[in-house]
Amino acid sequence: MTKTAILFPGQGSQEKGMGRDVAEQNADALELWKFAEAESGLPLREIYWDGEEADMANTRALQPALTVVNLTLWQACASKFSPAATAGHSLGEFASLAASGVLSVKDAVKAVTLRGRLMSEAGREGHGMAAVLKMKQDAVVEIVDKAARESGKELRVANYNTPAQFVISGEKEALEAAAPLAKELKGRLIPLAVSGAFHSPLIQEAADEFAAFLETLDWNAPAFPVYFNATAQPEHDPSAIRELMKRQMTSSVLWIQTMANMWDEGVRSFTEVGPKGVLFKMLGPNFKGRDEAWEGNNIANLEAL
Repeated sequence: MTKTAILFPGQGSQEKGMGRDVAEQNADALELWKFAEAESGLPLREIYWDGEEADMANTRALQPALTVVNLTLWQACASKFSPAATAGHSLGEFASLAASGVLSVKDAVKAVTLRGRLMSEAGREGHGMAAVLKMKQDAVVEIVDKAARESGKELRVANYNTPAQFVISGEKEALEAAAPLAKELKGRLIPLAVSGAFHSPLIQEAADEFAAFLETLDWNAPAFPVYFNATAQPEHDPSAIRELMKRQMTSSVLWIQTMANMWDEGVRSFTEVGPKGVLFKMLGPNFKGRDEAWEGNNIANLEAL
C-alpha cells in the first residue's frame, strides 16, 4: 500500500474566496470561521471572501484565516486518508498538529491568532525577507554568510523550499549586500512584501511571548507522525513537540530536508490540503531525479474531494 503524507501550506497560499464553499455547506466549518473571528477581533470572512488582495496579505488576519481553511478542508476529507505522515510549511505546521491530534482544533486557531498578531507587531523598518532563485543550497548559504560578515548585520536562510528556491531573512543592509553576490553567481534575489525578518533571531522577543502561551496548551501524542520544520524529523513525545514549537518562529523551515526524509521512510504520495497548491508545485523540484515514481495532488475545495 502506498504511503501518503498530508501537507498543509502556510503564508503566501491565500486566495480570494478560500474556504467559502466548505463553510457554506458545513455548519461546523462556518462555526470555526466565527470562532477565529471572535479570537482575532477581525472580520475574516469579509476580508477573504470579498476583500482586496492587500488586506488578505495582512499577517494578523491571514494566519487564523488560512488555518481555518486548512483545517475545515481536512475535516471534510480526513475519512478518505490513513496518513503515514504529515507536515506543514511554517504556519501550516499548526494545521498538522491539529490534524494529528497533538493540539485541539480550537487551540491551534488560538495559537495562530496570537502568532499572527505577534509577528505583525514584530515587523521593524529595516527588516525584511527575499526569495533567492536559481542557486544551489551551498551557494545560498555562502552568500548569506558573506553578506552578514561584510555588512555586520543579521542574515539567515529562513526557508529551504526546493533545491532552487530559498528565502533569506534579516536586516536591510545585509539583504542589500547579498543581492550583488547572488547576481555574480547568476542567481536572483526578489524582495518579499513583508515587514519583518521572520524565521530569524530578529523576532526572538515575539517568539518568547509565544512560547509562554504554548505552555498553557494541552499537548498530546500524534495519531500519525508529524515532521517538524525545525528538524525535518518526526517527533512523538508531547513535551518535546511543545519545545520544538517554541523554536518554530525563529528557526529555519527545512522543507527540502523534510521531503527527503519522508521519501526515505517510503512515502510516495503527497496530498496538499489547502488553497492554491503552492506545496504541490514544490514536489517536482524536490523529487527531481528520483528513480521511483511519486504522485501528488492538491485539495483546495469541496469539488476536489
